[in-house]
Amino acid sequence: MLARIMGSAAALALSAGAAAADFKLNIVHINDLHSRIEPINKYDSTCGAEDNAEGECFGGSARVATKIAELRAELGDENLLVLDAGDQYQGSLMYTTYKGDVEIEMMERVGFDAMAVGNHEFDDGPEGLAKLLDGVSFPVISGNLDVSQSNVLAGKLENHVVLDVGGEKVGIVSVLATDTAETSSPGRAVIFQDEIESLRADVAALEAEGVDKIIALNHVGVKKDMQIAGKVAGIDAVVGGHSHTLFSNTEEGAMAYPTMVGDVPVVQAYAYSKYVGHLVLTFDDAGEVTAATGDTILLDSSVAEDEEIVARVAELAGPIEEMKTRVVAEAAAPIGGDREMCRAAECEMGSLIADAMLDRVKGQGVEVAIQNGGGIRASIGAGPVTMGEVLTVLPFQNTLSTFEVTGATLLGALENGVSQVEEGAGRFAQVAGMRYAYDASRPAGERVSDVMVGGAPLDPEKVYKVVSNNYVRSGGDGYKMFRDARNAYDYGPDLADVTAEYLAEQGPFTPYTDGRITKK
Repeated sequence: MLARIMGSAAALALSAGAAAADFKLNIVHINDLHSRIEPINKYDSTCGAEDNAEGECFGGSARVATKIAELRAELGDENLLVLDAGDQYQGSLMYTTYKGDVEIEMMERVGFDAMAVGNHEFDDGPEGLAKLLDGVSFPVISGNLDVSQSNVLAGKLENHVVLDVGGEKVGIVSVLATDTAETSSPGRAVIFQDEIESLRADVAALEAEGVDKIIALNHVGVKKDMQIAGKVAGIDAVVGGHSHTLFSNTEEGAMAYPTMVGDVPVVQAYAYSKYVGHLVLTFDDAGEVTAATGDTILLDSSVAEDEEIVARVAELAGPIEEMKTRVVAEAAAPIGGDREMCRAAECEMGSLIADAMLDRVKGQGVEVAIQNGGGIRASIGAGPVTMGEVLTVLPFQNTLSTFEVTGATLLGALENGVSQVEEGAGRFAQVAGMRYAYDASRPAGERVSDVMVGGAPLDPEKVYKVVSNNYVRSGGDGYKMFRDARNAYDYGPDLADVTAEYLAEQGPFTPYTDGRITKK
């Protein structure tokens, strides 16, 4: 772990005494691990022990630890930073069962130097983030969060940090997406500030301390990261997360690693522990970046798993192994739950989940089901389907919610769903019992057309019975129009259980899409 500099006279003297020569900084980074403590398969779900033994799995904490240890040994600690761009929490039974304890333990085993707060660090409220802040020995930062009014977080969260790397001062600044109040549960006492203005203020504060090497460690998504790189002077590199974007110089369809915005390199390393990024920056003695190189490293079976971590993970998995490995259904073909598809179009997993929801409450006269695409977290492979796989797809412990709204409100909900489709936002509406079309070239709020419910055009005046999950019904992902719905009941069965039982009823389940969502 690196020494932190508190702006003292001794620190300034240390900087002044540094050699006037090029300085090479190695940044090793991950983002959006999402509780993939165990290895994952090609669908980003937890990988079985047999498949792992046969070399078909990726990532997991044991491989992350091995690769970072290898890089430390190869590069030396003096000019190396190990960074996490947020969202360690949420995504597997490890988080569902242990509520952050395992993620904290594994991060301590790896030894990060700094971490950005991700939106899912708030999934169990401010208390969940407080557990993380209290549990790790390295700084967890976010500059655009005002937590001074939170009796849980006040005094625990720093805006930025300065680290001593090989005798040089390196500043780390950070921001979190301002829509976190809609995508997670930070509570009203956490106040969000504009990302760009916040970063400008923190950069200015660091420059006033004499820091001329500044890295933005953000959890805002690649689109916003590119804007930040172009608009915030003084940032030397952006290491991001949130959008699960793959940067690679070898994999087809990936963004170049790094992608330059002017003179500022921007990087990210996909998600789910599948890759580790390695960015190499060369600074001249004026603190300017003269070269930026590197790539992501695939953590496939060629990367050995740390044996101590493998043993510890097996110990932790013991109490949940029976539930995780219980076969609940069979899939005749892979069920696609790809993030990019489910946040932009009808996807197989979205249709399955929405149909399962509607089927469960059909006896109550419910006509429409809406599932947010962001709540769909993985695909499922062909063959036997375990409860662990279903819970990897639907890890949030959401319950079914039934309620009543007018057709006009339903239209507003669909408009919300497609309002940020260009950004891959999780609010995209997967549906059952209805059909709709949208045109992303039109302004947000005017994109949806051809809405049909049960074969009839949507009636703005009619009151419809709807089923969704309790997160959406309570306003998550921008669905504020549902907060005041009539006759709301938010305490139905767990959505994962509903989906598993529906799958079981189908026999070997054949995935499908049927044109219920059309893109014009």
